[in-house]
Amino acid sequence: MRKIVTGVFTVLALGGVLLLSLPTILHKAGLHPSYSGPTVTLPGKRALIITTSHDVLAAWGETEGEATGVMASEMTHPYYTFLDGGMAVDLASIQGGEIPIDPQTLRFMVKSPEDERYLNDTLAQAKVRNSIPIADVNIDQYDIVFLSGGWGAAYDLAQSLELSAKVSEAYYGDKAAVIGGVCHGVLGLVNARDRDGNLLIAGRRMTGVTDKQIKELGIEMTPLHPETELRKAGVVFESQTAFRDIFATHVTADDEQRFVTGQNQNSGLETAHTMMRLLSELN
Repeated sequence: MRKIVTGVFTVLALGGVLLLSLPTILHKAGLHPSYSGPTVTLPGKRALIITTSHDVLAAWGETEGEATGVMASEMTHPYYTFLDGGMAVDLASIQGGEIPIDPQTLRFMVKSPEDERYLNDTLAQAKVRNSIPIADVNIDQYDIVFLSGGWGAAYDLAQSLELSAKVSEAYYGDKAAVIGGVCHGVLGLVNARDRDGNLLIAGRRMTGVTDKQIKELGIEMTPLHPETELRKAGVVFESQTAFRDIFATHVTADDEQRFVTGQNQNSGLETAHTMMRLLSELN
């Protein structure tokens, strides 16, 4: 009997060690890689982060399902990158008000240091509770416009006529904003138009979450998939792959150096830093 009890406790102890080690294991596999590239500071510049307002993961038109929203890191990584780089940072969402954060993305095994920082940051939390409705945004104020992803973005970013118009305004505005986003956030770019009425992103090199990653995660009921929609819009689509694409990452800028896009949740830090670097070179 004593041997059985000892064996059970040993198994439980090993299981506990493995569970506690899971964040490190996932990080080393490629989840939320650290950023070690060049950095710049941009005091006096302003950044806007735009997120979804959709909070239910379900088939299009259905109202019941798991809670979803923005993926935490796809908001916190650019937020703190811009903030630590001396920029003023505002948060907007499609409908305004409280931004839904996907609760799955704050679980301990996937929570990033920036997510933890957010959970202890009352000012950032206040901005999340009181985000600016996209229709009320004065886009001319911003030097950087960043579109965050998460499953919720599949339901309302591409569908928002106001967001499409704001993207075009940011592109043609006096500040010549650097525009970008990651994962499902890039869906907010697909319907923006140029001055001739053509799709603004056609012919540009871009990336977003791959169809492969969506299939691997088994969440295909969302109405729009970034790789598919970017290709439809005429984008030259780029991406990297891994044994599971949730551990891959890729960041690319278009030839004009005005759009910077990141493949998935692993790409937020590099995308944000690249946007800041390009902005410093444009000005």
